[in-house]
Formats: sequence, structure tokens, C-alpha cells
Amino acid sequence: MHSYFLLLFILSTAAFGQSDSAHKPITGFVETGLSISTPSQTPFWLRAKQYGIVPDQNSFDQLRAGFYRNYSQPVRKLDWGLGVEAVVNIGQSRRFIIPEFYVKGRLGVLELMAGRRRKVVGLADTLLGVGPMAWSGNALPIPEIQISLPDYVPLGFTKGLIAFKGFYSHGWFDNRGPVKGSFLHQKAFYGRFGKPNWSLKLYAGFNHQVQWGGRSDVFTSDLVIKNGRFPTSLADYFDIISGTSLGAKEDTDTSRISKGDRENRIGNHLGTIDLGAEWTGKSFTVWVYRQSYYEDGSLFYLINIADGLNGIRIRQSGSETRGFQIRELVAEFLYTLSQGGPTFGNLPAERGADNYFNHTQYIDGWSYGGRGIGTPFIGYYGESRSELPTGVKASYTNGDYHLFTNNNRVRVLHMGMAGTVGTRFTFRMFCSLSDNLGSYAIAFPKNTRQLSTLLSVSAPLKGKPDWIARVTIAVDRGKLLPNSTGIYFSLRKTWGFAQARFANTSTSGF
Repeated sequence: MHSYFLLLFILSTAAFGQSDSAHKPITGFVETGLSISTPSQTPFWLRAKQYGIVPDQNSFDQLRAGFYRNYSQPVRKLDWGLGVEAVVNIGQSRRFIIPEFYVKGRLGVLELMAGRRRKVVGLADTLLGVGPMAWSGNALPIPEIQISLPDYVPLGFTKGLIAFKGFYSHGWFDNRGPVKGSFLHQKAFYGRFGKPNWSLKLYAGFNHQVQWGGRSDVFTSDLVIKNGRFPTSLADYFDIISGTSLGAKEDTDTSRISKGDRENRIGNHLGTIDLGAEWTGKSFTVWVYRQSYYEDGSLFYLINIADGLNGIRIRQSGSETRGFQIRELVAEFLYTLSQGGPTFGNLPAERGADNYFNHTQYIDGWSYGGRGIGTPFIGYYGESRSELPTGVKASYTNGDYHLFTNNNRVRVLHMGMAGTVGTRFTFRMFCSLSDNLGSYAIAFPKNTRQLSTLLSVSAPLKGKPDWIARVTIAVDRGKLLPNSTGIYFSLRKTWGFAQARFANTSTSGF
């Protein structure tokens, strides 16, 4: 345990003294916190979208420290950076976590990154909203190598009217589940129509994630896996990144590719197709967005088009007042009840039963480190009340395995708000009301409704703007999660960060 505190001390002292971020791109922070809740389960909004660093069980102490070498300002054509964050949780058990550890390099508009780095993927609000559907920041970051255009790059002949950005990455899942050594393929491409100084800008794009490869000895049938391994050849990789359906191919190698893959696609594919629009006025901006979710052919045939995330964000850009002021407001509606209907077949109208975030081969589903990677409202079955069904058991296995989630048919109305009180205090508020139907395979009882709320207030210490104190209260009431109330106290010291009132407010995702 002493080594944990030593690492935190090294990180904090490394950051100390680098306070002028305009000239020295070194930043850092140290934070200590205490969380208490009744009963023992941490409330939803204290742990959701926290990159897997908050324990499921309360109460606990938390120590965090981070150190970052950012790109220089003004921008250089060739530059480099790095980041590392360490977290120690001390509660029912002690756990040491490294949510970030990466190096990055930039050459012109291109960036190469290797390691574990926080990110969200998709056009959606990232702080006050529920998070993008496919990649929300709910789980510990996955180690990866990524090449990207991190900022919108204008097409020269359009004189800035059209710009685009995107990334391509390869990652590694952990080895804690029934399938070990599996990989992540991920890519995204987004375009913007409208010059940066225009009042109206339009956005569109997509993201594509694939969980593939790996080995397992828990399956008992070659309908699921051949020779204990999933396909990983170079030809398989091209089928994976292109999303090719093997059902249309005649030369599939039946000696190493299972019947399940031959009739479908290799790997667990999912993602979103996104649309957005932003209006910038004299004193406010309005951002509206829509994410349509896919896991198989149901979106292609538009039979699950009702499913998706719809949102609007209104942000004030005028000067702050000395009284109570709402600076930012987000309203969202998340819907996943359709899934193309309860039937899966060969006809276009039967391409349903998508069973979001679950997978027959990758039993852990769309998760990493025990947390869902996508929207936190489709969670691990162990988070729900004990009297609810635990969901579907995995087929063709030699053990008692359940699929990841028992509740992927949800309807959520969410409100998020951020603002100021006077010249020192800032606040955030969440209120989420969800209807939870379970899954098509095993339905929940009627009226399994859940209310989850959060209020967080922060302020710098008097005369010490780089010391931030925060109090956060979260409450769960309903029939999905155990009723709980939690409070989190924290004190953070920062070095090198710009002292903006809303340095941590919402962005629009990737």
C-alpha cells in the first residue's frame, strides 16, 4: 500500500511548479475524496461515466493524481505529449487503478497515440448527458494504438466549408472472462458542413466497433468456436474491418470458422450513425443530435430505427451574473425498446432480437473490466435488484455463465443542468427517469421504473483558486436498483490548468 502513496506523491511533485500552462505545457492534479452511502451500493450517478474508477460498493476513500505533458502553444507541426493518472480506492477492499497511461505524437494534422486514454465516441453531450450509446466513458479505457485526425481538417478546395476528422485503432481486451485474448477494432469518421465562423453548422458520421479474436475453453460446441480459437488471420481481419457477411461467401474455411460465424460476421459488431446541428447566436449556442444504434442488419432494413439517443443542449455564452444562473441545459431521450422486434430470421422484416450489448460468443458482452462500455443504462446484470431475473444463460458452455446484461430494453428521459451561484460556486444536476423492460428473452415485471439523481457543488478555496472543494449527492429510488443515497466529498489541487469557471463543462463528443 505504501507504494501507491509513493506513486501519487511522485506524480504530484512532478506536476508542482509548472503553473504557467501558456508557456510550459505541463499540468497535473492531486485529489482526495471520501464517499459514504446507504445501504452499501454506490448510487448510479456517482459511478456511471466515471471510466471505471468508482467502486460499486460504498463506502470508500479515494486518492487520485495525474500528470500530463500537453502539446505546446502556439501549435507546432511536430510535437509530443503524455499522460498518466493513478487512483487508489480504499474500502471493503483496496484497489490500485491506472485509468490513463499513454504517449502521443503529432505531425501536422495527424496524431499517433499508444496506451490507455480517456475518450468518448459519437455526437452527443459528454458531461451533462447520458453519454454516447456505443462508447460513453463508463468503463476503464482500453489499451490501444490509435492513429487519428483529432480536429476537424478542412478540405482545401471547399475553403473551409467541408471538414472532417476520424480515427482508426487496434486495442486489447482484458483476460478476466470466459474469452481471453480478444481484440478491439475501432474506427470513426465524422464530417462538418459549415465554416467555423458560421452560425449554423451541420455534422454527420459513424463509428464502428468490433470485438474479435481470442480463445476459450468454456464452449462445448463447434457451432460457436472451432479448435478453441476465434478467427484471426489477415483475411479474417479484412472481413472484420469491412463488416463482411460470411453468408454471402463461398470459400469460407470450415475447418477453423464456426457455423455461427459462417452464417453471420466474424466478431461482435456494433456502433452508431450520428447526425447533429449547432446554432451559435449572440448569447447562446444550441446543439441538437441523434444517434441511431446498430448491432446487425436491423438498422440497414430500418426495422430498429426507433432506437437511439436524441438530445438538445443549450449553452449560454454571455457574461456571468452574481446571482443564480443556469449556464447550460441538456435534455435527452434514450430508447432501445425496438431492437427490430422479438424475432430473428432471414427475411428483412425478421432481422430483430438484437439483444444489445450481449453476444453468444463473447459472453462478457460489450464490457471491459466488469463495466459496460456503452450507455450506462444498459448495465451488468449484477447491478440490478436481486429479485429481478438475472438474464439469459450462455449456450454451449461447460459452466454456469450469464450474458452481460439482463436489461437492454430501456426508455430513459434525462435532464442535465450546470450553472453558477454567485462568483464562486458552480453546480451540476442530473435527473434520469427510466422504464426498464428487461430483454425479449426474459422480461422484467411491469412498471420496473427507476429514478436516479445527482447534485454536485464545487468552489475554489478562498484566496486559493487552484484548490477546488466539491460535494456531490446522488440518490437512487425505484424498482431496478437498490434504493440508496450517497455523498462524495473531495478536495483537488491543480497545477497548470487554466482557471476557467467551466473548464469541465460539456463537449460534443468525438
